[in-house]
Amino acid sequence: MGKSDIHLVTDSNEIEHQFRAVMRRLAGGVSIITAGRGEDITGMTVTSLTSLSASPPRVLVSVNRQASSFAPIERHRVFGVNILGSDQQELASRFSDGRLKGPQRYEGVAWTAGVSGVPLLGNSLATVECRVEEIIERYSHGIIVGSILSFELSPQLSGLVYWNGQYIEIKHDFDLDLLAEISIPLAHVR
Repeated sequence: MGKSDIHLVTDSNEIEHQFRAVMRRLAGGVSIITAGRGEDITGMTVTSLTSLSASPPRVLVSVNRQASSFAPIERHRVFGVNILGSDQQELASRFSDGRLKGPQRYEGVAWTAGVSGVPLLGNSLATVECRVEEIIERYSHGIIVGSILSFELSPQLSGLVYWNGQYIEIKHDFDLDLLAEISIPLAHVR
């Protein structure tokens, strides 16, 4: 392993800066968390989504309590998860644009209301409608545990990942062929 460029210091601002640099090295799938009902809708791009349990099916997402999406999630106790495909980088940027607020983020975007009323985005790799089971408040964030109300899968198999400050597209056939060239056994994946 190469020599480290980062050394822990005691200045809290510098530690936060260094920690952000460390976490940029962790690739994360890109999703949009949608919240609200009717005219009062909003959403945000996240990479902090994970599966908590398959039995029973639960997801976990970490949301800053100052984010516009946190209050409607806490109030309505439902949220949507929209897992983005490789062709949805513009949508990811739109839902992370701080200049756009609430319903503005949905202008020109295909979406439908789920059974709970929460917006679900069209053309996503997968959508999951969740009921809030628990919100655990720690530091600046709320760790939200969601139980699954409904989900839908797209036949598309190309995903969007955020890594080192940029979006990376993963195209199923192309990337599997590339991995096969470097001798990674993938027979079970195809």
